[in-house]
Amino acid sequence: MTDTMQRIVLASRPDGAPTLDNFRLEDTKVPTPGDGDVLVRVHYMSIDPYMRGRMDDAKSYAAPIPVDGLMEGGSVGEVTTSNDPKFKPGDFVMGPFGWATHGVAPAAQVMKIDPNVAPIQTALGVLGMPGFTGWLGLTKYGRPVEGETLVVAAATGPVGSMVGQIAKAKGLRVVGIAGGPEKCALAVDKFGFDACLDHRAHKTASELRAALKDACPNGIDVYFENVGGKVLEAVTPLMNLHGRIPICGMIAWYNEGGLGETASDAGLTGPKLWRTILVKSLSVNGFIISNHWSELPKFLGEVAPKVVGGTLAYEEDITEGLENAPQAFIDLLTGGNTGKALVKIG
Repeated sequence: MTDTMQRIVLASRPDGAPTLDNFRLEDTKVPTPGDGDVLVRVHYMSIDPYMRGRMDDAKSYAAPIPVDGLMEGGSVGEVTTSNDPKFKPGDFVMGPFGWATHGVAPAAQVMKIDPNVAPIQTALGVLGMPGFTGWLGLTKYGRPVEGETLVVAAATGPVGSMVGQIAKAKGLRVVGIAGGPEKCALAVDKFGFDACLDHRAHKTASELRAALKDACPNGIDVYFENVGGKVLEAVTPLMNLHGRIPICGMIAWYNEGGLGETASDAGLTGPKLWRTILVKSLSVNGFIISNHWSELPKFLGEVAPKVVGGTLAYEEDITEGLENAPQAFIDLLTGGNTGKALVKIG
C-alpha cells in the first residue's frame, strides 16, 4: 500500500457562493490508525448541501471547518488496517473520512456495509444520510395521511425523491418542484410523482404559487422544506389548516452566511410567514438528522428491502476523481446535479 494520499482542504472562507479558490488539493502521508481506529481506502465520497454551512465561521449545530482543515463528509471504502476486532481488512464501511483518498476514524463512528446487498455507494444516498433524512422527516414530523397533498422541492435529489415515493406509497397526492423540464420528467416518470413544477419557468414566488394552486386543488397538507427562498414563499399561503412543515435544509440561503439573517425581510419569509403559521395552526419542525441515528436500523429495515427489490427508485450523479470534488460541490449548490451527488475516488 502506498504511504501517500490526497485530500482537499478549506483554503479560504467563501464570501457568498464558493469558488474553486476556496479549496486546495494536497498530497500528504497516509495517517496511522491509533487504538480502536480503522484506516480506510475511500471508494466514494458524498457531496451534500450542509457542507456549505461548515465553510463559514458562524454559530451552527456543528463546529465550522478550520481554514486549512480537511473538508468534512461521509465516505465509503475498504478497510486496509483495523485496530478494532469488529472490523478486518477487506471489510467495506461507511464513515466520516472527509474529502480524501484515505481516512482514519474511531471504530465507533464506522458502520459496516454489505456489498452483496446493494452497491456500496448507496450507503451515502438512498440508504444513507440523505435517504434517512427524507424518511425520518416525513414519517416523524410530516405525519402523512392518505388522501392528503404533499409538496417537496429538489424533487429528484436523494431527500426529495425519498419523501415523494414514501408519501405516494401512503396514498398522498405528491407534487414536486425541480429545476428544469428534464428533472420534472424524472420526478414523474421514475419516482412516481403526480406532478412536478419547474421553478426556473416561474421567475417569482407569485408565479410559482399560481402554478402550485393549479397542481394542488385541495391545498397543501405537508410541505417538506429543504430549499427555502422562493419556494417557501410560494407554498406558505397554500398550506391547509393544521398543515405540517418538516425542515431539513434551506439551500437557497446557504451562501448568505450564518443562519441566513439577510433573508429574513424577504416577502413571506418574515412576519407574514409567522402570521400564517399562527392562523393556520401549522406544525413547523426543524430537525438535524444526526440527532436521530438511533432510528437508522428501523429506516434500513423498512427501506432497504424496497431498494433491493426495485420498488423504491434512486438516481446518482457520480463525478470521477477527488480533484473534481470542489466543482461538483459548486454545481450541487446551483442545482447542477441530477440525483445523489457522489465522487468516485481512484
